[in-house]
Amino acid sequence: MATRQEQQSTVTLRLRRTFPARPERVFRAWTTPAEMKQWKAPGPLTTPVAEVDLRPGGAYRIHMQAPDGALHRLVGVYRIVDPPKKLVYTWRWESEPDSPETLVTVEFLDRGNVTELVLTQELFPSEDAKQKHETGWTGCFEKLALLVQAR
Repeated sequence: MATRQEQQSTVTLRLRRTFPARPERVFRAWTTPAEMKQWKAPGPLTTPVAEVDLRPGGAYRIHMQAPDGALHRLVGVYRIVDPPKKLVYTWRWESEPDSPETLVTVEFLDRGNVTELVLTQELFPSEDAKQKHETGWTGCFEKLALLVQAR
């Protein structure tokens, strides 16, 4: 049975991006704390905390820090972990208790020597929230591309 949030929220973000690395490499960057710290915050933000319990039911925690020191704390739980093909996890801003939980699905599609990544984030409360996340993910993907092509 669908929750009230799922019944009320149908705003979905879908992004596609090709990365110059094999799916195993991109998946590792997406799930290894030391590597997540290098890309999991857009623009001038940094990632001082990245904790991962990579298994269905396992939790993760990410802290993004702005140049002025403000922390944006993100938490969630993995629902599906299928390396190097797919991740599904919840996403909630711990630093914004009234912010609803969304669901993120990341597919790592093998396209030879490159990976086509398809990110779907659903259950947004509004188009504005979706747009903010699209901007954030786009900034993160720029950093991720640099990381995976460097190794």
